[in-house]
Amino acid sequence: MKKLWKSLFFVAMLLLLYLPILILAVYSFTDATTIGTIRGFSLQNYVTLFTTEELRTMIFGTLTLAFTSALIATILGSLGAIGAFYSKERVKTAMSTMNQIPVINADVVTGFSICVLMVVVMRISKDTYIPLLIGHVTLSAPFVFLNVMPKIQQMDSSLYEAALDLGATPFRALKQVVIPQIMPGIVSGFGLAITLSLDDYFIATYTKPAMFDTISTYVVNATKGSQTTIKTALWALSTVIFLIVILVVAVGNYRAIQEEKRKEPVHG
Repeated sequence: MKKLWKSLFFVAMLLLLYLPILILAVYSFTDATTIGTIRGFSLQNYVTLFTTEELRTMIFGTLTLAFTSALIATILGSLGAIGAFYSKERVKTAMSTMNQIPVINADVVTGFSICVLMVVVMRISKDTYIPLLIGHVTLSAPFVFLNVMPKIQQMDSSLYEAALDLGATPFRALKQVVIPQIMPGIVSGFGLAITLSLDDYFIATYTKPAMFDTISTYVVNATKGSQTTIKTALWALSTVIFLIVILVVAVGNYRAIQEEKRKEPVHG
């Protein structure tokens, strides 16, 4: 009976997580204008998605912002984790504690604070995209720190000192000894930073230029409008993003399995 309840609970969680996305995916291949009535099969939503200049510009701008902010956040978060690891215990504890504050803090508070600091105090125009970029870096860097830190803790702390003793410069020791050891954490942190940037709404709302939209802000504004073709094209966009995520996860898991197989000792 316990196994049955566990199985039912697991199925219910899967339905809650994936059923809404699957419904959108099904409707994206129809000519329905609202959820609830399925008409004939159609690819018009995907044609609209990839041929409408407004949608293409919005998607390209969002991806550019996501990759740029993720790259900066990955560099800062990784260097912060390395610095904290090789610092004294008191400094390491302080850095880890301060890193947790942006993670726990509400996005709306972070976004509004950055807007006040950048636009009101420092007089930086939102048209420069600087407040938006800084906001997304601030959002993502702490999560990169959290992804990299466990990998550093698994590493032998004496490797860096050994490289210095053998004549390597600090930069070369960092590049050739430390970074290869923590690369899985850096890669996962970079992927998470991209996801956070794509998903963010509140920080983008407070810091973006007036004529620029990310996917999240565009979707919210589009659902309030009356353009039916744009709304249904967003079903196709959701489906494409979901399929890309599935592909990335599948490839990542496959590579991890292959890596584990290579590490297994060969018994002759």
